[in-house]
Amino acid sequence: MEPIISADTAAVRALAPAVCFVTMGCAKNEVDSQAMGRDLAAAGFRFTDDPSAADVIVVNTCSFIQSATEESLDAIFEAASLPRVEAGDAAIVVAGCMPARFGDDLAAELTEAAAFVPCSREDDIVAVLVGITGFRADADDSLPARPDRAESPVFAYVKISDGCDRFCSYCTIPHIRGRYHSFPFETVRADVEREVAAGAREIVLIAQDTGRWGADLPGSRDLAWLVDALADAFPATWFRVMYLQPEGVTDRLLRVMAERENVCPYLDIPLQHVSAPVLRAMNRAGDAEKFHGLIERIRAAVPGITLRTTLIAGFPGETEEEFEALCDFVAEEPFDYVGVFPYSREEGTAAYDLDGQLDEDEKMERAQALRDVADTCCTPRVAARIGRTMAVLVEGVEEDGQRFGRAQCQAPEVDGVTYVDCGEPGDIVEVTIADTLLYEMEGE
Repeated sequence: MEPIISADTAAVRALAPAVCFVTMGCAKNEVDSQAMGRDLAAAGFRFTDDPSAADVIVVNTCSFIQSATEESLDAIFEAASLPRVEAGDAAIVVAGCMPARFGDDLAAELTEAAAFVPCSREDDIVAVLVGITGFRADADDSLPARPDRAESPVFAYVKISDGCDRFCSYCTIPHIRGRYHSFPFETVRADVEREVAAGAREIVLIAQDTGRWGADLPGSRDLAWLVDALADAFPATWFRVMYLQPEGVTDRLLRVMAERENVCPYLDIPLQHVSAPVLRAMNRAGDAEKFHGLIERIRAAVPGITLRTTLIAGFPGETEEEFEALCDFVAEEPFDYVGVFPYSREEGTAAYDLDGQLDEDEKMERAQALRDVADTCCTPRVAARIGRTMAVLVEGVEEDGQRFGRAQCQAPEVDGVTYVDCGEPGDIVEVTIADTLLYEMEGE
């Protein structure tokens, strides 16, 4: 329902520049776009989903790997080709990872952009757009406090920290996002409260390294404490933890997961590889034996837990034997979902200059072979859910009337959906899994 506004406020809204966000990359960028949008909404800017109708197009870029950079460039060039931009009636702002990673070099190359806003300066988005448009509206409580969320309104991502101190040899994140820093509990709780008030029934806690939350804050609070406190404060809301490094899987966190019905028994743990030499070259710890012990400990503490991991194929120096060992590990361990990525050689990372670089064809072939192994092993685990009764959060309705949602064993956007025959978006319904197709499930 639209708020009742005065004639003066309506005039301000009509005159305010229209902003369109084009967000690339991961959920963390979605959260950043929403935060910038809230600041702009509070300053009186309008919003549109149509880039061709916008006065300012903010392209929030991803530059984690080369392919993401290329996709972001394509989005910028597509915006630059719009008639209003070509005529000089609309401007492009490049935000996020690309200006953070490439700095002044990017400004020299991308003359299509009116301004660049790196990750560390996203709080300045209002001043940047005021400078571009000349719009000077004071914040008005009768204007919308936020633009519409881009994702489904029944779930929301909440960032609990930013940056990373791990410096994995293949990764650009510390160079883009800076050093690790936790967000205070009060900030995280306020973000959760806002999303729940807006209709979210599930909150997905994300960060570059969720397991480190609280390590740099006063006191003894950690991720387990945070999840427990949020689950207690919002008992009707599901909570899910993503991007948890192996070291972050504590016994205390597993206890919270086992005891709290509204904490999804689900962990996303990026192992990246299982060969000790490859992991050391990645500047990471662990090996196959330690990871096997970790998985056993998790499943003993939380029976029925869902496990996801991500792996890199074709890292420099990876031998045929090490790759085969990686395939064997996936075949033998009880993962429900496995994400596989071919190694991407990124300038500015330590791995860029490592010996033993594999050619692109070999990396792609290994990645596909590993995906095939994962599919062969994971889809039967999904099929084994047939006959089980599960709670499903209904997310939407397709054009043909088919309802769909997700069970607690399915993270948003990566693990497929469950088709159901009852409920409205936002409802949590009990269904029996009647059938599966690859990673999708059908509930009755």
